[in-house]
Amino acid sequence: MLTKTPRPLRNGSNGKNGKNGKNGNKSPRVAELPKIDTLTDTRDILAHAAKEARQSDYFIVDVDAHVTETAFWPDVIDRMESDVYRQMARAFKGRGPAPGLLNSTPGMLYQDVFGRIPHQQRLGEAVPGGHTHAQVTLVQRAMDSMGIDYMVVFPTPMLVLGMHPQVETEVVVGHAFNKWLTEEILPHDPRIKAMLYLPFNHPEESLKAVETYADNPSVIGFSVTSTRFRAVNHDSYMPLYSAIQSTGKPLAFHSGFHWGDQSMQQCNRFISMHAISFVYYNIIHMTNWIINGLPERFPKLKVIWIESGLAWVPFLMQRLDSEYMMRSSEAPLLKRRPSEYMADMYYSSQPLERSNLDLTEATFKAMRADTQLLFASDWPHWDFDLPNSITSLPFLDEQAKRNILGLNAARLFNLEVPKHKMIGAKTKKAPAVCEPVTA
Repeated sequence: MLTKTPRPLRNGSNGKNGKNGKNGNKSPRVAELPKIDTLTDTRDILAHAAKEARQSDYFIVDVDAHVTETAFWPDVIDRMESDVYRQMARAFKGRGPAPGLLNSTPGMLYQDVFGRIPHQQRLGEAVPGGHTHAQVTLVQRAMDSMGIDYMVVFPTPMLVLGMHPQVETEVVVGHAFNKWLTEEILPHDPRIKAMLYLPFNHPEESLKAVETYADNPSVIGFSVTSTRFRAVNHDSYMPLYSAIQSTGKPLAFHSGFHWGDQSMQQCNRFISMHAISFVYYNIIHMTNWIINGLPERFPKLKVIWIESGLAWVPFLMQRLDSEYMMRSSEAPLLKRRPSEYMADMYYSSQPLERSNLDLTEATFKAMRADTQLLFASDWPHWDFDLPNSITSLPFLDEQAKRNILGLNAARLFNLEVPKHKMIGAKTKKAPAVCEPVTA
């Protein structure tokens, strides 16, 4: 996908004056593709995806894409509630690439494969000036190119903010980001949605965020960045879960990586740490969530697990079931096997493991993908998936593809489905009218 639409060479020349030396025959034209860099237009990067999108009628909800909040960091800083922290953040201006107060590690961000996937670094393409925020334009270009009807956006460097040594910094930064997103980005396009950042290291401030944005129609849920050392079953979080449940909106755990974790420091290659880390944190949180009976305590709270792929799901289902059947007294709140609770939860598809389609098919069956799986692109990250990651799976029927690409999300988030994209949706498992779908 990382090739731009071919442009003709200047003068139409192929470098050999159009002739093949000895016999004078014209040699085949060689179309040299312009090199992709950080200034390349999103629509060029996704040109092939756009062609596929024009040929389909799928309703698509992308439940995990990303904004680069640090590209507009001064705007975020201006919304910090604390004068002290606002001044501290501004003092970092001109000191280097790390935005003030964040705990990201620019020198060890290897996702761009040392410059070979430049769009991972930043989307520095030209954006017209005017009333529309530049980040809105970037999101719209990606949506239109991939044929996305709704896109849910998350922050990027802030995914590791849960590891910040200062809890109050996560609170100040998290609240400021939420204000920036709801004031500057979401109002410009009703297709752009968010599951707002919860400063989870501070339960009371997380509750404050839910109460502040519960009625915002562009906020369709709330999210916890999984990369942190906090037990989700701690009593201090119960008021938070109760408040989210009462909104009818879901709670998402968005995973990430952190090479600073001592467990991950045993990995001497980025690929090793990256493969394990994204799954590691969600496995821990999922285990604590189920074994401590939170699905029974909050039966109407819908939970989503994002950006961990899917291969871990059947592993944890079988592992927890096996342990539970031998030691059920240690999980007295459970009324069903752990795997049954897991099958009621929701999962995002990216990054979809497809190296062994037999295993992928078994995973889809175990997790009831036709009703519980949500498509995610993870654009613009280096390992993003296009909608064809779902449509090309040979074991899915047409209804399952439509459910996963968008109809499952329509039910979960109460999104409106256009009539012309309701093809094949008149079943018990999918909405059948062009109205917001009740949760």
